[in-house]
Formats: sequence, C-alpha cells, structure tokens
Amino acid sequence: MNSSCDLIVRGATLVLPSGLVRADLAIDGGKIAKIGPDLGFDARETIDASGLHVIAGIIDSHVHFNQPGRTDWEGLRSGSSALAAGGGTAFFDMPLNSLPPVINAESVALKLAAAERESLTDFAIWGGLVPGNVEHLGPMAEAGVIGFKSFMCNSGVDEFQRADPGTLKVGMKRAAELGMLVAVHAEDEDLARVRTAEAHARGSDVRTWLTARPVELELEAIRTAVDIAGETGCALHIVHVSSPEGVALAREARDRGADVSIETCPHYLLLTDQDVVRLGAPAKCFPPLRSESQRLGLWGALEAGKIDTVGSDHSPAPPDMKRSADFFLNWGGISGCQHGFGLLVSEALSRKPAAEVLPQLSELLSGNVARRFRINRTKGQLAEGLDADLTLISLGTPHMLSNADLLYRHRQGPYDGRKSAVTIDRTVVRGRTVFSAGRIAPAGASVHFIRPYSG
Repeated sequence: MNSSCDLIVRGATLVLPSGLVRADLAIDGGKIAKIGPDLGFDARETIDASGLHVIAGIIDSHVHFNQPGRTDWEGLRSGSSALAAGGGTAFFDMPLNSLPPVINAESVALKLAAAERESLTDFAIWGGLVPGNVEHLGPMAEAGVIGFKSFMCNSGVDEFQRADPGTLKVGMKRAAELGMLVAVHAEDEDLARVRTAEAHARGSDVRTWLTARPVELELEAIRTAVDIAGETGCALHIVHVSSPEGVALAREARDRGADVSIETCPHYLLLTDQDVVRLGAPAKCFPPLRSESQRLGLWGALEAGKIDTVGSDHSPAPPDMKRSADFFLNWGGISGCQHGFGLLVSEALSRKPAAEVLPQLSELLSGNVARRFRINRTKGQLAEGLDADLTLISLGTPHMLSNADLLYRHRQGPYDGRKSAVTIDRTVVRGRTVFSAGRIAPAGASVHFIRPYSG
C-alpha cells in the first residue's frame, strides 16, 4: 500500500555532501519525509524535476532589507521576493539600516513583527553590538537573534556606531558568556580615515576612491578581531572577506585555536576593481572590489576549502544616493541577492565539473551556514526529518541577465548583461513553492522565525 504525502519531487539529481544522487523527495508537513529512487507515494502535488539539480535551500546569512524605517531603500517584501527568485529560502537580516537599528530587545520585536507580516521566506534577525549596549545583548539573545554584528569602521549611518577595540572586547566577552557568535565588518577605522583623507585630497573620481580602501585596512582589522576573539573565547564570524590575504590571516588564527569562520560574497568572486571603474556606483562596496589576481586568489581559497560561507551582503539604496559626481559620497553597497548566487554557480561550473562543484557550493551556501549558526537541526541539508527547503536549478542553458528582471525595490545591480548558464527553476520553503517559472507565488503559508538552538 502506497504512503501519502503533501508533495513529491520526482526524478531530480539531488546534491548531497557525498555527491550527486538521482532520487525522489517525499515531503509532508513541511519536512522531508523520505528520499529514495522511484518512491511509491501518493501525493497531493507532484513536481517533475527531471533534468534539474536540487540543492538544499540557499540560506543568505547577510542581507540588508532595511525594514522597519528605510523601506524606500528596500523592504522585507521586495527583498525576500528577490531572494526567492535567486534561490534563497531563508535570510538573516542585518541590524544597522533599520530605524530603529536592532540594538535592543524592543527593536528585535519591531523587526520580527515586520518580517512575519512581509517576508516570503523564513528569516533570522541579527542584533547589533555597538558602544554602550552590552547590557542589551542578553535580552536580544533571549529574543532569538542569530548573533551580534559590529562594524570596526564607520557603518555609514549615524544610528549604528562603530565598535572600537574596547567595545569589541567587552561585547565579545559577554557574547561568549551567552554562547553567541559575533560577526565583524573588518576594516580598520583609523587607517580608513587616513587613507580616505589622503585619497580625497588627490581627487574625487572612482579610480582615486579605489586607492582609499587598500587591503591593509581589512588585514589590520582582522588581526585585531581574531586577537580579541582568542582572548575572550568568543565565536567570531568575519563577513565579506575580500582578499586571499584576509582568508589566510583568519585561517592562521583558527590554526592557533581561535573559533573563527570566514564569509565571502559572490561579487568578490565575480567582479574586480575594473568593474567599479566600468559600472560606477552600482559596483561600489566596502571593502571594495579587488584586483583580478586577488579575485583569482579568492577562488583558490574557496576551492581549497578555506572559506566557510558565502552571503550576498545585499546592500541596496535609492538611485539618487549613487549619483554624486564625487564618487566618495556615493552609497557603498551592492544589490546582489537575486542574481549573485546563480551566477556564482555558473562561474564555478566553468572552472570544474558539476559533480565536484555543486556539493561544495551547497555546503558554502547552506550546510556550513546552518552548522555555524546552529540551525542545522532543521535546515541546511537534503535529509529526512529536516525542513523541505529546496533550490531547483537548471544547468547548461546560457542566458543573459537583465536588471529589468530584478525584483528589488530599485532595479540596480552589477550583473546586467552578464551571461549565466544557471537558471533558478523553483524555490521551495518548507514544502511550499515561493518562486517558479520566473514568477513569485502568491503568499500562502506563514513564515518561520529562525532561532539558533542553545548549547
């Protein structure tokens, strides 16, 4: 007698840590009930996934959707829609560009209410670590934040102040007591101020701006952060590492016993400083895009297993914040959560075979994220009993990316006109299709607030 389930995905090539497997997925109650070939299940819905690869749903641990407060920059509805169109099934929203910023339990509650109302995918919330809020870290942890984010340089918004080494030390010590992770934007403020003043005195064009943020800013900040993490015993996550030298420094600290993980972003693997010159402000970010040799070095570090996670650092702003003739005054942030992940997979497939590339990328985009942020009891793998979060992708049909297809509030991004051999065919969140055939599905089921498990 056949078993019954809500949904069955038939004929897929599943991307597992062990490799590629042709199998069916039976899904019931939002969970993966069974994996195996030619499953004899009666299902209320069937997806024919013949010819498609299925990876564990992409978890983007680094987005700025800026709600509440700055929904004219993005917003949770448009941001999560774009994420779903890019294969994302969950996101972790950063604390700084919301109004108010997420630096206490009350602001966590405001963000949570907005996300439960507006998001199309599951989500987690970052709390902020800023000067003077150490007493709020415990209540934010109780409220369910995924971790604490700090800036080691000017964040760009007055409401979210940078954490100097003293603030980091006190905050990391408290985070360690709470069993929570701290993420840092690693650029040294003192060096940034000096190099920016020196460069701005020479000019205001894009090429001059690029000289204002050399890699030494990143390296000095990483040295400081890993030293404090080692001293306090805090788990440290270094976001958007832009250089192979930065990866090497963090790995050396890990080898010495520090609990350090490393994130990079698609744009550091896909673009270079010459793209900033070519594209202008849509390709401006902090840290900036690096040279071609550093881009290739970052690929080498990724392929060697030295990078832990990949997040989009989707950081949008209205177009008028990116139109100043003085390039130094333009907002720094790349909009990338819709096209970046698929293009990253496409680029990786141009370097190595799918059987080698896809399992590793699935870990970087989902499995490692779930483990590092302690949500792997429910997410991060195609495994029986876990949430049925799936990203279905089609390989080998080259097409041109267009900003006209973007679902962001503002259709700006650095990948317009770029060719990709990967198409996001469908995105499934706990058994519910949220994106398919180029369209966002009507909102139906409730989304889940993702909290890290304790211990």
